Amino acid sequence: MRPPHLSSTTRPVLLPLLLAALLPLLLLATPPARAATAADSVSACALRGTTGWTDEGQNTDYSVFKRPSGTIKVAMIFVDFPDAPATESPAEDAAQITPGADWLWNASYGKAWLAITQHQRWVRMPHNSTEYGYERGLSHDEHEAYVKDAVTAADPYVDFSQYDMVYAVATRNASAISFTPTYVYDPGTAGVVADGSRIKWAVTFGQDMWHWGRKLVAHETGHTFGLPDLYAFAAGTDAHRFVGGWDVMGLIGGAGPQYFAWQSWKLGWTQDSQVVCRASAGSDTVYLTAVEYGSGTKMAVIRTGPTTAYVVESRRSVQADTAVCSTGALIYRIDTSVRTGEGPIRVMDAKPSATPASGCRPLDDAPYWAGESFTDAAAGVRIDVLNADGYGETVRITKS
Repeated sequence: MRPPHLSSTTRPVLLPLLLAALLPLLLLATPPARAATAADSVSACALRGTTGWTDEGQNTDYSVFKRPSGTIKVAMIFVDFPDAPATESPAEDAAQITPGADWLWNASYGKAWLAITQHQRWVRMPHNSTEYGYERGLSHDEHEAYVKDAVTAADPYVDFSQYDMVYAVATRNASAISFTPTYVYDPGTAGVVADGSRIKWAVTFGQDMWHWGRKLVAHETGHTFGLPDLYAFAAGTDAHRFVGGWDVMGLIGGAGPQYFAWQSWKLGWTQDSQVVCRASAGSDTVYLTAVEYGSGTKMAVIRTGPTTAYVVESRRSVQADTAVCSTGALIYRIDTSVRTGEGPIRVMDAKPSATPASGCRPLDDAPYWAGESFTDAAAGVRIDVLNADGYGETVRITKS
């Protein structure tokens, strides 16, 4: 696995340089170690998903989705169309996407690396860009047909048996290829086969990559890992009313796009030893290290039902979250029975009547500060933020 070059601001540590070089997961400074002991087994808070597709359950089906660990080999191919021939170089398009590998490496605490091989030549799709159904909304069958055409066009130049997934990048001139969907093979369909290998996962990049850039890679590749969308499919007055700008699976360009601790646990990037679970009546006092760092306890979970729980984690303005509008203890409700796009995660707002600062959205100021508390009396849940420092919060979680 080739680690990217990481920039960091490091506080002094009394460790030999050799040892520091062997600890890539301790990103930026090393926060103080605090012990935390859960009263309940962590497995008691590992909720099962029930939707049959992408959800927030811990039981991800890795016969369907890609396991998000180690080196993930990606073939990047470039496609143009009879009605939209490319006039830019493939390198211009690739530059919008490839930095996403570093972003994902950091967000995964060094657990997943996208090894992207660029096959820098334009291959011609057999149909006009307007004939692939993007303007009508894309069905799975239509998307599979697009992936098949792209792979077939590139097959003379690419050995697809060498890769885990495919990134198919459309020329900037193809305005009809307006957005970037993710393809996951459905065993009930014919699928796409090349070089004796089934293409199980693909992302087909469209014009929105010029807006979202590298974080679009994290969002769409997250779907191949089994993560659901956290924005609202029924947009109403605010498509981001569930999680605001927290987590790249919600608003891609949000102020705090680092994955929630729950998502990181689901993906295997946060370990069971970094989770405190309260499933029975009782109370725990926990020091939470901010999720942007790789070490320490990442979250405390209060289970409230067969598919529901509250989670509290700490957020700081470092790493992916340098632009956050507020820091503190972020509290959200999980429901693993809720489908993608319908709010499987919902952030609790510490300041619902406050007007967000300029450039910030509702919920961007949601974190709770020291001295503040969250209560759901019906669920028997209380979360008190006792104090904070530069690396996290001390919280007390109580279930009655």
